[in-house]
Amino acid sequence: MPKDYYHILGVSKSASQDDVKTAFRKLAHQHHPDKTGGDDKKFKELNEAYQVLGDPQKRQKYDQFGSSAFENGGNGAGGFQGFDFGGAGFEDFGDIFGEMFGGGRSRGRKARGSDIQVDAELTFKEAVFGVDKEITLTKPNTCQHCGGVGAEPGKGMRTCEDCNGKGVKMAQQRTILGMIQTRVTCSSCHGTGEVPKEKCKTCDGAGVTRSRKTITVSIPAGIDDGMTLRVRGEGEASARGATAGDLLLRIHVHADKKFEREGDTIFSTVRIGFSQAALGDVVEVQTVDGPIELKIPAGTQSGTALRLRGKGVPSRHGRGDQIVRVEVVTPQKLTREQKRLLEELDLR
Repeated sequence: MPKDYYHILGVSKSASQDDVKTAFRKLAHQHHPDKTGGDDKKFKELNEAYQVLGDPQKRQKYDQFGSSAFENGGNGAGGFQGFDFGGAGFEDFGDIFGEMFGGGRSRGRKARGSDIQVDAELTFKEAVFGVDKEITLTKPNTCQHCGGVGAEPGKGMRTCEDCNGKGVKMAQQRTILGMIQTRVTCSSCHGTGEVPKEKCKTCDGAGVTRSRKTITVSIPAGIDDGMTLRVRGEGEASARGATAGDLLLRIHVHADKKFEREGDTIFSTVRIGFSQAALGDVVEVQTVDGPIELKIPAGTQSGTALRLRGKGVPSRHGRGDQIVRVEVVTPQKLTREQKRLLEELDLR
């Protein structure tokens, strides 16, 4: 099916080459898969459109034959060959992404540290009211001796010879679209363009050491079983000052003998006698805040639900309620006198 590359990039057929590049940069930045909310499929579609419209010769061929000129490996109606990111008109293709994502022409992208996921065990009340938890992890942390730079203190850095200070290298790969030339982060300097003049003796130039670290995490009130709490920057440290990963706490809440929970509502049960149900009474019930008195109306039936306002789980909308289910206990063993009295009070 023919593709409208002008429509994909949101430009008119009379748009200049600069307009095409500007439109591509804006949309690629918006839909890049590395960004939150990015769209890999849309990004590839934009990429395909720009490979054609960003090159004056290919654009002329597209205007004449349409997208069919670039189908079947580039051997469509126009007999065109596959795309080459390093070809005419695309000499700065890698730099576009460098500028958008912080690298520019002289630097590659630093590899972000990995995320770490651990389990956190909470009691029912800790989940309701929140709690500060100490989490101890053995993981890559920023080297304390060199501050994550990778060089011995006072020795400084020098330009990386492998990439000439650019932080990236050019690499070619054969694909179904032809030979593709891309920029890859330099493995020697990890995208920084610099290497230590003298490697740190503690971390051997890596900028990170594997060590034990204890952090205190504030668990918010109202968190529920199965939720995951993200703690920014407390995952694995990355080489030479790159952004650390995140710590992901998967919450496990222990069951409670007295309470159950559904959203911000807490449920509990109180057992009362036959006469209390018939005549009414004031009984003590348990809440997460402690015991309180609850009025049992006369004539209460077993299974009746009584609401305690504001005794549930805190949330952004306020605090929920507690529902107390009343269970009327029917006596199993009665004396003759008790039986006689009940027969006299037969309310059927």
